[in-house]
Amino acid sequence: MKTTKHLTLEILNQRRQQAVRLRLDGHTVAETAARTGLSAPTVSAAWKAFREGGWEAVPVRPRGRKAGQATRLDTPAEEALTACLAVLPSGDLPAWGSRALAEALHQQGHEVSPRAIEHWLAARDLKPEPMALEALAHKRGQAGRWYRHQVVPVLEEVHQAGGSIWRGGVRVTRPGDAESAAPPRCYQLYLHGKRGVLYTQVLNAPPRAASYLALFERLLEQANGKPVVLVFHGADFRAAPEIGRWLNQNPKMRLVAVPVGAFT
Repeated sequence: MKTTKHLTLEILNQRRQQAVRLRLDGHTVAETAARTGLSAPTVSAAWKAFREGGWEAVPVRPRGRKAGQATRLDTPAEEALTACLAVLPSGDLPAWGSRALAEALHQQGHEVSPRAIEHWLAARDLKPEPMALEALAHKRGQAGRWYRHQVVPVLEEVHQAGGSIWRGGVRVTRPGDAESAAPPRCYQLYLHGKRGVLYTQVLNAPPRAASYLALFERLLEQANGKPVVLVFHGADFRAAPEIGRWLNQNPKMRLVAVPVGAFT
């Protein structure tokens, strides 16, 4: 079994980044391990870190953590985090990512790592996986036809125009104490962008049209004049005429609603 103990931290991180590039190019874990000299578990760990946190999460740090940076959230930090998630962040992010949340908590005096926030989200059912659209490519029936005829052409058009592709949705979740009899119900708006990084907002009531439009507007602002496609699951926008009017006025925003039962 290959070992990385003989590598300096700098060389190890260079190889971890190389491993991610090879995986992005379509190489298997075994092929990547052979090319980089890393073990298969190390390649998989680098790939997982990239999928969850982007390039900044790939390098490993020296053992231990910086003084004052917590791996768990105390009650005041949880309350501050919950308050942040109820609104959209300032700036141009479409919604909250773990790094932006860590920075917001830092500004309020709470030293919490992005990874700790990701664990907190996952423990409360607030970290959905990216929508597995590609799984529908060869699926028979209505779902497969929808993907091939309505999704693929839009994705290809936006990709060729240099635009951005997002997957997202709205879901009902109960992020409270799993041991309690009736954890509070919340409504999560979420997006997965390039590399599957999660952006989210958590509301105590069903989102109104204004909540969706605020999300859409931020996606367009980020695109800098290029088209955007958002494949969205969990909402029927036909019942919201204001959203239809906004989409007609903003043709560069291509909203593709996932039909009911597509992933069942």
